[in-house]
Amino acid sequence: MISLIEPANSWRVDMTASHKPLRQTARHFLDLDQFDTGILRRVLDLGHACRRGEDVGGTRQPLAGCTLALLFEKPSTRTRVSFEVGMRQLGGDVVVLDRDAIQLSRGETLADTARVLSRYVDAIMLRAGPATHLHEMAHYASVPVINGLTHDSHPCQVMADLLTFEHHRGSLAGGVVAWCGDGNNVAASWIQAAPHFGFRMRLACPEVLRPREEVVAWARLHGADITVTTDPREAVRGADCVVTDTWSSMGLENESRPELLRPYQVNAGLMALAHPQALFMHCLPAHRGEEVTDEVIDGPQSVVWDEAENRLHVQKGILVWCLRRAS
Repeated sequence: MISLIEPANSWRVDMTASHKPLRQTARHFLDLDQFDTGILRRVLDLGHACRRGEDVGGTRQPLAGCTLALLFEKPSTRTRVSFEVGMRQLGGDVVVLDRDAIQLSRGETLADTARVLSRYVDAIMLRAGPATHLHEMAHYASVPVINGLTHDSHPCQVMADLLTFEHHRGSLAGGVVAWCGDGNNVAASWIQAAPHFGFRMRLACPEVLRPREEVVAWARLHGADITVTTDPREAVRGADCVVTDTWSSMGLENESRPELLRPYQVNAGLMALAHPQALFMHCLPAHRGEEVTDEVIDGPQSVVWDEAENRLHVQKGILVWCLRRAS
């Protein structure tokens, strides 16, 4: 059994983060640069406990009587199913809202939507496009808001990836994570995780698809060793974990991307440069034959299906952390 008791005030947002301060009426889970390392460690430990099937807070259903709203601006498979199943396993209920089916599609503001939903539910998960939508929702909501994805970040995915690595190999501290491809939202959350978990990050990206400079600068300011290169071989050589993502994110498709990103495909030759025990990760959905070959994603170093499962476990940890401050 894992206890939920934490030191007083341990949840406060780190004001050195790259976002504006939020109204602290609720315990949000927005971006990894907003947390003390101890909190993220706590969430991962809760995720590990959920994965092992342990009680959290002395009960199998610590969120009985709570309701989670899932609000989607973008389509979803893993995010929707993992949050819905996870909340129900914790004893709670779920309301699924599509942006096109509610008053947001007819001009109601996010601020008003946040205020109204806060009167009905105990937490809101938002899968958004622009990050400004997420931060506006969090600013006006009086219940916890969880980042299910934005164009800028995907913290739930990276927390699941960290849980996956720890489950297979133990601590990532002192190790090397190699990213190949577009320096996108998932890459940004990996960069934000680096100073918290003590790993080195090497990103191989085309010059025009580098990660946002302010994200890299924040991580370096907080002690992370971040390398950005255009050479995938340089990034992958000796790495403990090799990560990639689709070349065409939803809503950000660009016909020139496949040709631009082809040199960054993760194939057997590239994986051979990594540490012999390196793991391969992909947040899915994968476009086989583009960013990754069948040989790699179906190979012995791939843990992509464990990653997908661990979205469920780590998000259960996030939900418990957001909604149960003590037990």
